[in-house]
Amino acid sequence: MGCTGCKLCLRAAPGHGGAELGSQHAAEPRQPMCSPDTSGVGARASPLGRHWCSPCTAPGLCSRCPMQLGLGTVGLGALDRGRAFAPSCQAGICPAEHKLWVRSQAQPQAAPFPAAPGGLSCRQDLALHTASPQPPCTPQAMLGRGLVPCCGHHVLPSLPASPGTQRPALRQGVPCPGPPVPSPCPVRSVAVEAKSRSCRHCVEMAAGLPARLGTGCAARGLRGRRLAHSGAAARLQQEYDAVVIGAGHNGLVAAAYLQRAGLRTAVLEKRHVLGGAAVTEEIVPGFKFSRASYLLSLLRPQIYSELELQRHGLRVLPRDPYSFTPLLEDRSPPRSLLLGHDMTQTQWQIAQFSQKDAQAYPEYEAFMGRLVAAIDPLLDTPPVDTAALGQGSLLQRLRSLRALQPLLRAGLALGRQLPRYYEVLTAPISKILDHWFESEPLKATLATDAVIGAMSSPHSPGSGYVLLHHVMGELEGRRGAWGYVAGGMGALSQAIARAAASWGAHIFTEKAVSRVLLGRDGQAQGVVLRDGTEVRSKVVLSNASPQITFLELTPQEQLPEDFTRRIRHLDTRSPVTKINVAVDRLPSFLAAPNARDGQPLPHHQCSIHLNCEGTHLLHQAYTEAAGGHPSSRPMIELCIPSALDPGLAPRGCHVVSLFTQYTPYQLAGGQPWDEQARDAYADTVFDCIEAYAPGFKASIIGRDILTPPDLERVFGLPGGNIFHGGMSLDQLYFARPAPSYSGYRTPVPGLYLCGSGAHPGGGVMGAAGRNAARVALGDFKHLRQQR
Repeated sequence: MGCTGCKLCLRAAPGHGGAELGSQHAAEPRQPMCSPDTSGVGARASPLGRHWCSPCTAPGLCSRCPMQLGLGTVGLGALDRGRAFAPSCQAGICPAEHKLWVRSQAQPQAAPFPAAPGGLSCRQDLALHTASPQPPCTPQAMLGRGLVPCCGHHVLPSLPASPGTQRPALRQGVPCPGPPVPSPCPVRSVAVEAKSRSCRHCVEMAAGLPARLGTGCAARGLRGRRLAHSGAAARLQQEYDAVVIGAGHNGLVAAAYLQRAGLRTAVLEKRHVLGGAAVTEEIVPGFKFSRASYLLSLLRPQIYSELELQRHGLRVLPRDPYSFTPLLEDRSPPRSLLLGHDMTQTQWQIAQFSQKDAQAYPEYEAFMGRLVAAIDPLLDTPPVDTAALGQGSLLQRLRSLRALQPLLRAGLALGRQLPRYYEVLTAPISKILDHWFESEPLKATLATDAVIGAMSSPHSPGSGYVLLHHVMGELEGRRGAWGYVAGGMGALSQAIARAAASWGAHIFTEKAVSRVLLGRDGQAQGVVLRDGTEVRSKVVLSNASPQITFLELTPQEQLPEDFTRRIRHLDTRSPVTKINVAVDRLPSFLAAPNARDGQPLPHHQCSIHLNCEGTHLLHQAYTEAAGGHPSSRPMIELCIPSALDPGLAPRGCHVVSLFTQYTPYQLAGGQPWDEQARDAYADTVFDCIEAYAPGFKASIIGRDILTPPDLERVFGLPGGNIFHGGMSLDQLYFARPAPSYSGYRTPVPGLYLCGSGAHPGGGVMGAAGRNAARVALGDFKHLRQQR
């Protein structure tokens, strides 16, 4: 008796995420999913680490799939850690560490759901099982259903045949990159790398199409398309001029500049997808999430132009208006605050709460703009090495004097107002805002940009700098503008990767680095991969956090003790839990109800700030988390990128990004962040949203919960900190990541830090990657001239 149709085998509808979902099954070497069951006994016993697709024991339920469609649970989180699934899921409980919850089809539907491309609605797409038996998983049966048996792991929709041609036939013996799976599947027709996460390569090879990606078929591109460039198809060489550890956006930027300057460069990424925290992942089938970072503004304009990112596919969708704060009030309807680039409209909105604030707001914007304009050039140069100024070599002193010039120019630009601007950088943001405004909703809305990503309260000293950090970006020449990347944040990373590869860089996924290789003279000479492969290079740049770079990858005996002590004691506390939600309709807020046709309104494109009636609510949320308890009324920034980019979700459905705080890394009493704790916090967040937008909870189809430990584990963010470390004044500029090592060089000659843990800090900015590459290039040329 063959497989009677688990969802992973029957994802036959093109465009509904089947490729992504099926690819997740290949996280580990395992026995083939679709091997016919010749025992005739139904579900087979399966050791952990092996997955067998078995006959359905009830409509909508596969007894050993990691999915229970009828019972409403999906678990994919363990795949990022290479752990096995538990043998089965219980109703409403999933053994995977991060929860991906899909609502049961048995629940009543409040409204009809429009059909997505291919004829399935967004909710029908999540329930392909029927009560009638499905054909067995044989090659003939699968091809008859439009499926291609692939790799012995899973099947994908076959490629559509061109007009006048027959369906592409499978070709026997066409190898994918990497070693074949040890145990061939009875229905396999091609070999595959055991850890490949995508089988589109296999399908194309089977159809006789040219292979375009050679690193485990893993670098997925915009909306499921793969990165297509000559560099990605190259084999890993034994030696390069430069090796970059990690394919986060900073690492990719660094690689692009190094390769453009003529250094043969390789990028080694441990995950199956490029981008670090700037990724697009299809977690709920058919819904494409910017899983970690979700907005773009800070990317340096030089990187846009110098890397020609628009030519390489980057498209940014600006938002105007950009901020929406609905209130919970007794009055009907409740008031809301909508901020945009039209100053007249913005002042009218603010005047609902305070005429005085409406008049002060343009002056406040101009005041902040002057500070940003003065500080902005500092982002593109290494900080001053104060130690080298006094006791360095002549070359080091000259470098430090050169780096001092932008700092002096910034001080001159601020002139007599310097003391006031110094206060912005050092005082609590509540004090700064109290000076300018009196209305609490406005102050709370602005304060969110000062505390976002930081374990601090609006009353914490130094919180003003993070606010500045969030107003110094620009889009299309407009200062302070933020937007969505078409296709999700992963499309940005893909564009940078395409730029790097267009000059010849080699970019590899699933190549985890275990340590930096040092020569007898203590100089970095390359890296050693987790599988023991040595990759030699003249210079090494690390996009990993300072903690991973210096405490895990670099031999400790080569580092000064005071340096490692400093790295160990960096403040990496994080208040952030990111929740990605798939919904079947737009949220309808009491303060701004939806249109009858259900189409997005201007406020749907905004960052929607909830629980921002006053700064006291933000402080209360912080206080609870500081005591080890998730906030009972958390700060929530809700974004709906599909309001501007409908291709992220099936028609009529939407993706919702919930950036929430405050949640502690460690819960009080040593309690773990288990599924129960995750679900309890997510339910608290959803209850809060429900108060502002009734019906939100009923619209949820799926959710992905990333607590601080999850952000650390999945994306390598220390402590779950989105900035690779706090952005307080004691960890900025001269002191990032440590005094005397803020200029991207490290205690190990030839090893450079190019991630957010270096100056100027976090955010999808690319400045650290660009600056570090320029420093490394200068050293490389100097060494070559000496030789």
